[in-house]
Amino acid sequence: MTVLAATTRMPSVTPSLVLTPAVVAHRGASGHRPEHTLDAYRTAIRMGVDDIELDLVITRDGVLVARHDAELSRTTDVADHPELAHLRTTRTIDGAESTGWFVEDLTLAEVKRLAARERMPGMRPANTAFDGAEGVPTFTEVLAMVGAESVRRGRTVGVMVELKHAAHFESVGLPLDRPLLADLGRHGLDHPWARVTLMSFETTVLRRLAGRTRLPVVQLLGAADKRPADLASAGDPTTYGELATGDGLAWIDDYADGIGPHKGLVLPRDAAGAIGEPSSLVRDAHRAWLTVHVWTLRAENRYLPANLRVGDDPAAHGDLAGEVRALLDAGVDGVITDHPAVALRAARSPGVVAGVT
Repeated sequence: MTVLAATTRMPSVTPSLVLTPAVVAHRGASGHRPEHTLDAYRTAIRMGVDDIELDLVITRDGVLVARHDAELSRTTDVADHPELAHLRTTRTIDGAESTGWFVEDLTLAEVKRLAARERMPGMRPANTAFDGAEGVPTFTEVLAMVGAESVRRGRTVGVMVELKHAAHFESVGLPLDRPLLADLGRHGLDHPWARVTLMSFETTVLRRLAGRTRLPVVQLLGAADKRPADLASAGDPTTYGELATGDGLAWIDDYADGIGPHKGLVLPRDAAGAIGEPSSLVRDAHRAWLTVHVWTLRAENRYLPANLRVGDDPAAHGDLAGEVRALLDAGVDGVITDHPAVALRAARSPGVVAGVT
């Protein structure tokens, strides 16, 4: 496909499609615990999040597990296991070369020997106190935990599932969508009323899922100049920036129920790194009846716009609440964040309702 129109800036405030925009815990409460551990998910649920977000990859024997990357050394102690040393290799996935241990080379039994650890120890040293406390959970273990916590707390906690590297895994004979739907069916969650949303940066797997399930589908959008891996591998030059235009959104609307854009597509930064007026993306998406969940909101100065940083320490916390409010003013339907407690306070403050502050 080819899309040429440009996204323009629009004045705030834009209304959301929902009465109460969702606060979604990115990889669990990953600002407080090592990501993608049951403790990170439970911590987020205790904080009161509407949904948890998790990434799925797949083992050699076809079991879905919760990890952000196919390569395991950044978030586990796999390098400390001499019996797995022979599996270390160099591989190119989605155009990026990396060296390490890849989940598709390990069986579930081998993955279950690993201990989870903090991905960003320099930025989040407090999280390292929990290194080694848990292993890598399977998707079905996460679903069982969320079900139990929902019963315990008397409210249904949603799950936003991101399928990682779908085209890569399919190319090695490990498609993600089949075990995904099987696991959801096993837990009674493959129906329109389940609090489950399916997401990916790739378009092909989402189109396939849209024809096989009635669960909502969300097309994730990366940086404007980047391309979906599946389209890039097929020689399609379409970028995420082009998918974020009116014509691109109309194309997405053919199979998806919403979009999940990088926050910079909604609140562009100027040359100094500051945010101001939002783009027209939320309004354009809503005109197509596509919901908008933005990612990823983090409290550390390093990840905040220049006009919301506090002090000079990149690891110190700045004004995340201000960024949440700016996105709500832009009309988003949900924010995906590493620090859900801050986002919840900002989103649930008196007077903050569906894009009106």
